[in-house]
Amino acid sequence: MLNARIAGLGSCLPAHVVPSDELERAWGLPDGWIVRAAGVRERRYASGESTVGMAADAARQAIAHSGISPGEIDLIIGASITPQQAVPSTSVFVQYALELCAGHCPCFDLNATCLSFLHALHVAAQFVHAGAHRNVLVFSSEIQSISLNPKEPASAVLFGDGAAAAIVSAPARGDASCIWGAQFATDSSGAADIRYAGCGSLHPPNDPATTREMQMFSMNGPAVYRMALKRLPAFIDRFFDRLDWTRESVDAVVPHQASAHGLRMLTEALGFRPEQILSNLEERGNCSAASIPLLLSEAVHARRIRRGDRILLAGTGAGFSMGIVGLTF
Repeated sequence: MLNARIAGLGSCLPAHVVPSDELERAWGLPDGWIVRAAGVRERRYASGESTVGMAADAARQAIAHSGISPGEIDLIIGASITPQQAVPSTSVFVQYALELCAGHCPCFDLNATCLSFLHALHVAAQFVHAGAHRNVLVFSSEIQSISLNPKEPASAVLFGDGAAAAIVSAPARGDASCIWGAQFATDSSGAADIRYAGCGSLHPPNDPATTREMQMFSMNGPAVYRMALKRLPAFIDRFFDRLDWTRESVDAVVPHQASAHGLRMLTEALGFRPEQILSNLEERGNCSAASIPLLLSEAVHARRIRRGDRILLAGTGAGFSMGIVGLTF
């Protein structure tokens, strides 16, 4: 058990709503295909918003929700797939946007694809537990819409843009909130199933051999689903055994909104009840690393999750990677 809790949450969405029928017309898809295949009726696309701007707005909400002052933040961790730019880290720009640039607050980014927030939350909780930091801002801010490939509609229709942030602090005396445990694993035999081939040193943007498609997101959805079905049951069983929890003892599961098929797996193959599963896939789509904290923030502010509830945050990401965090909110 880590003596750390999520003290505040916030989120930010682009203003532009993109209904699925709009994408069907633009990409030549049959009427109603996206809802039937992906379970997404609408999503948000950035139109003038920036990764940093959305992260800063979400962070301000999280700070206000936590009850601390901005100056009490002593570490910022960025946890996103889509950085503002390669150098410096996005967290540096978020610090500047929050006017916290007095030099006492370090910043760094962490990229574990769609599991970035869970890894960053675990890192932040360990810092707080050890006493190295008192109030850590963790944010995920994603603009995936600029890199979607309409030639791969099965994956492209899933994604939306958005941001969320959390303040991780030590609980007050007598507060039951804590991080009970986290578990992560990667099966790198699935590394080629989700990728951005370009933008790195192997296929740099200025290389004439780097094609436009290499700069776009690519996912082999059926292969990812098969890997998840193969690896997740035993992975989750190990987590419950370590914590001495049962599925029935969990008040709510906040999963990565990977796809409608992925959400159904939670009940059909992983043993959870439908009423335990929270989802915003229909209205938000898959917001990559922001998916879990965005859903968590919306659920807390809508009072679907309350203080004292036992929560499971869980998801998969490129790699093929799996992650799960158990906490008392």
